[in-house]
Amino acid sequence: MKLDLLNDQGQAASQFDVPETVFGREYNEALIHQIVVAYQANARQGTRAQKDREQVKHSTKKPFKQKGTGRARAGMTSSPLWRGGGRIFPNMPDENFTQKINKKMYRAGMASIYSQLAREGRLMVVDSIKVEAPKTKLLAAKLKSMNLSNVLVIADEVDDNLYLASRNLPGVLVLEPRYADPLSLVHYSKVLMTKAAVEKLKEMFA
Repeated sequence: MKLDLLNDQGQAASQFDVPETVFGREYNEALIHQIVVAYQANARQGTRAQKDREQVKHSTKKPFKQKGTGRARAGMTSSPLWRGGGRIFPNMPDENFTQKINKKMYRAGMASIYSQLAREGRLMVVDSIKVEAPKTKLLAAKLKSMNLSNVLVIADEVDDNLYLASRNLPGVLVLEPRYADPLSLVHYSKVLMTKAAVEKLKEMFA
């Protein structure tokens, strides 16, 4: 399989071979959905908490007498049946939201995402992407010349200049190949990669 190698103006300058195992897989929507959901779930923190009937601050006095009122008997107002009472099965701070994804499934899902990006024309490859100084306007001008706005940049090596120039650009995220996650790949309109980053992906997923 071949991909276009673009110049600084976003035009195809040449072509180079890429492995079918990474960029030529079939689209597996169910697997991609599973790894995206698992990635989001594993990022969740168990910070929400509710109180059970023991933790709710209520008087333990019986609200009304046992018999003769015509109402259902009640022992205390902290009962889960009462408004303001405790929850029967409360959410606790130590709740675990993690989902396990096997390495083989994760690699196959990521390769399926890269393959679909290539098929849809959302994957762009350049020889290298660097800026001479940590200036936002330098990187913004480079991306504008390639007609890119909402873009995920995957560089083989992110130096200080590139990182500092990109962190204040809205809709732009710069990562190394090992930090590329399924959610970001799906979210951004375009994915711009360096040729050396493609070689690293080949080692990771081939």
